[in-house]
Amino acid sequence: MTTRRSRGDGGLHWDEQRQRWIASVTLGYTPAGKRIVKKASGKTKTEAKAKLKEIIRDHDDGLAAAAHHYTVADAVRDWLEFGLSGRDESTVETRTFLANKHVIPALGARKLRELSADDVDRWLAEKAKQLSTRSLREVRSVLKRAVDRAQARDKVKRNVVMLCEIPKGLEGRPSKSLTLDQAAAVLTAAADSTLHAYVVLSLLIGARTEELRALTWSHVDLEGSPDTTPPSIMVWHSVRTGGDTKTKKSRRTLALPERCVTALKAHRASQEATREKAGDTWQEHDLVFASGVGTPLDAHNVRRSFRAILKKAKLDEKAWTPREMRHSFVSLLSDSGVPLENISRLVGHSNTTVTETVYRKQLRPVLLEGAAAMDQIFKDA
Repeated sequence: MTTRRSRGDGGLHWDEQRQRWIASVTLGYTPAGKRIVKKASGKTKTEAKAKLKEIIRDHDDGLAAAAHHYTVADAVRDWLEFGLSGRDESTVETRTFLANKHVIPALGARKLRELSADDVDRWLAEKAKQLSTRSLREVRSVLKRAVDRAQARDKVKRNVVMLCEIPKGLEGRPSKSLTLDQAAAVLTAAADSTLHAYVVLSLLIGARTEELRALTWSHVDLEGSPDTTPPSIMVWHSVRTGGDTKTKKSRRTLALPERCVTALKAHRASQEATREKAGDTWQEHDLVFASGVGTPLDAHNVRRSFRAILKKAKLDEKAWTPREMRHSFVSLLSDSGVPLENISRLVGHSNTTVTETVYRKQLRPVLLEGAAAMDQIFKDA
């Protein structure tokens, strides 16, 4: 005689229409009092019972039973929709591209609960043939964060992405800096451009492009105080989400070289003329660098104008980006013998390690003081 299954073990019956064994179990009740029933099926009793045991085991482990058919693509799309709330629009766009280009096509069909560290290792190894190490770090981050979110919602027991190291990818685009002659040529070529003051500040004070695009006239002091305070700008904001600078150390006040003061005064006069010409179409944002109607510049505006300047300076406009004017600032200071500690403060880094890591190719690699001292000591030996 068939014995009744124990309470909590679920039920098992043959479905004539489907020609399959159906296993079911009650896992609790909804807030409205409706029973939560989960089912599994198999061609044999053993297969159905095994699936039923897996559902019960996951429930006992605190894992949502609904995760059984939850795929990597489901997890990634859920993170893209809800996990990026409040992030900058460009960040959302970049992460969405990486997810749709590199994560979902390769791993999306895999059930999340079945995703293994070996799967992720093979995926990263394959991507290492196509992407730079930095890009590999970013695509791995997309997957890791998506699985983190799924894990927090009991869709999966653990995050296997955490077990996988990032392999070395292709060599990325190397950072570079303008030589003194090239920098001088760029400054000369920019003289008649609406971006002249922007280029001057980028090269002579090393501000980030996103900091200059957010700079307001209220944070510019072109007069200073005689014998006490030189002309300066307060680099307190950027176009990042919330308007904050990249780090706390990035918030800094910088004295302005005379060439910057001259360029900004000319730029302010030019902007006044543009404002009058725009009339009622002008939108006042107090921005130092704005469009013809006062609205903020975007990265594309700056890049397009910068390329025109490079072409006029007889440099390859496709080989340089606006951010490399900051690299050039670091390089020129280093070549002039300015101590690393001072350069670090000027560019707004938290410490010299960051400066050495990011701008290692722009810093003078040879310490000359020891050699000069020894030459002096042993000059007659």
